[in-house]
Amino acid sequence: MNRLFVCFHGNGRRKQASNQGEGITRQSCDSIRREMLQCIFLLSDSGEVMLEKQLTGHRVDRSICAWFWDQPDSFKSLPVIASPTHYLFQIVRDGITFLACTQVEMPPLMAIEFLCRVADVLSDYLGGLNEDLVKDNFIIVYELLDEMIDNGFPLTTEPNILREMIAPPNLVSKMLSVVTGNASNVSDTLPSGAGSCVPWRPTDPKYSSNEVYVDLVEEMDAIVNRDGELVKCEVYGEVQMSSQLTGFPDLTLSFANPSVLEDMRFHPCVRFRPWESHQVLSFVPPDGQFKLMSYRVKKLKNTPLYVKPQITSDSGTCRVSVLVGIRSDPGKTIESITLSFQLPHCVSSADLSSNHGTVTILSNKICTWTIGRIPSDKTPCLSGTLALETGLERLHVYPTFKVGFKIMGIALSGLRIEKLDLKTIPPRLYKGFRAQTRAGEFDVRL
Repeated sequence: MNRLFVCFHGNGRRKQASNQGEGITRQSCDSIRREMLQCIFLLSDSGEVMLEKQLTGHRVDRSICAWFWDQPDSFKSLPVIASPTHYLFQIVRDGITFLACTQVEMPPLMAIEFLCRVADVLSDYLGGLNEDLVKDNFIIVYELLDEMIDNGFPLTTEPNILREMIAPPNLVSKMLSVVTGNASNVSDTLPSGAGSCVPWRPTDPKYSSNEVYVDLVEEMDAIVNRDGELVKCEVYGEVQMSSQLTGFPDLTLSFANPSVLEDMRFHPCVRFRPWESHQVLSFVPPDGQFKLMSYRVKKLKNTPLYVKPQITSDSGTCRVSVLVGIRSDPGKTIESITLSFQLPHCVSSADLSSNHGTVTILSNKICTWTIGRIPSDKTPCLSGTLALETGLERLHVYPTFKVGFKIMGIALSGLRIEKLDLKTIPPRLYKGFRAQTRAGEFDVRL
């Protein structure tokens, strides 16, 4: 459970407390000052430094990025790395590596969580996250980093406050910057939430129609071995909300079976004591869309689909047969079913077809079978042959089959929302609940 950050605001964010007035000794201030990030780099998937943000008076040379990129992939994928000169913290999102550096020991989760916040905010602002978007909106990315971290310490990380401080990019703002020559999107006024006791919410939003919607969005991760046995099956879920409520609403959300939840992580708006004592979420919501909490449900005993692959090979030819069907009916229609696998490098050609759906083989030897929905009158089957390279009699490396699906209207973890209450009910209130489950890392191995 991670509640590492609060949103510091107001002019006091840059003031240093005096020994007597704030009760903080000089020794403790020096200790806190040492636990800070010194630089953040954004690297492309080719290792190019797209953005460099120096955070303190100590400048970190770009050569640290070259050292990082030259490391083996297994070492480079570690979230925390000790280089000869710095401690490095890194996450990867959509091909972009967020790399933070420091020369002092600091809580690693603090650095990693902050990098995750940066990636989420950039994705929200730019409508996605890739190399072109970062380069096209370089100024906004730099302005966001200026507000999100101050002298190496996390500062403002709430998207609602950041949107009032820095306007998201749009066509009008780009045209005005060209005409006026002013490329800055930073507001001249202090955000309304900065003076509030709940900095994630504006002071007094007003709506003619008050709405609050709750979505349960779950991803199922599963591993099935060659004997058809379920090695791993768990669900990672999020409670996503969209809130447009007037004034200062106080909400409580309760579940019918909260005991199934594990590894919960809450938005800072959630009061921890009601959850600890009664498993009830009590909170003042941010304005707009936000993720209220995430959770994990482990050791599930069933998957909604079964996949039965068979591959036999001799005399330089492989025969392939894959069956896909419904293992346990979830009560809702299973949609967008797909099956993909990487053909072994020793396969020279493939002739595959199916009795339902379409089969596509890309130039990089990835085969994708798009099934859609399971028909009621037959079991979808993929079959065909693979020709091996000259000199090979049998296939020695077997592919891993990756399964995709989507189920609307149900959470496979079994989690159910019981009720959503407001202490003060505004006029014309609309509430709604929705659930969705999709496949995450669902692998069937041979």
